[in-house]
Amino acid sequence: MEEILRLAHVLGAAVLFGTGAGIAFFMVMAHRTRDPATIAHVAGTVVVADTIFTATAAILQPVTGAWLAHEVGWPLTESWIVLSLALYVLTGLFWLPVVFIQIKMRNLARDAAARGRRLPDSYFRLYRVWFACGFPAFFSVIAIFWLMLNRPAIELF
Repeated sequence: MEEILRLAHVLGAAVLFGTGAGIAFFMVMAHRTRDPATIAHVAGTVVVADTIFTATAAILQPVTGAWLAHEVGWPLTESWIVLSLALYVLTGLFWLPVVFIQIKMRNLARDAAARGRRLPDSYFRLYRVWFACGFPAFFSVIAIFWLMLNRPAIELF
């Protein structure tokens, strides 16, 4: 069972990281065009991908992680697990607003494309927030990978 859980947990981490990086890349590239129709299309796909892949993996990651820890005999109070969970929550705090921002950006781009207009200033304000939220989430996930791979003995309390 341990091998299956470890595989599921690693695959979930790969999906979270890969989908997040892919979404960020495609949103940035679409944004650079400043074309409302392109942005609307890409943002629409991004919202679907976030719903199907990121949300599913985000829910399953702590489940497979806790189950794996139980199977292996790691207490959830291990410092590297506690730090990983804290960073996971931090990542979620930046990811959840991004989901709603992407939906708003998609809707603004769809509206601008349908009306044959430029993107409104509110789109660009949302994009800046969306972009800024990506950095702490991205680096938190990198730190989680490091903690999971190295399982360092860190004195927390």
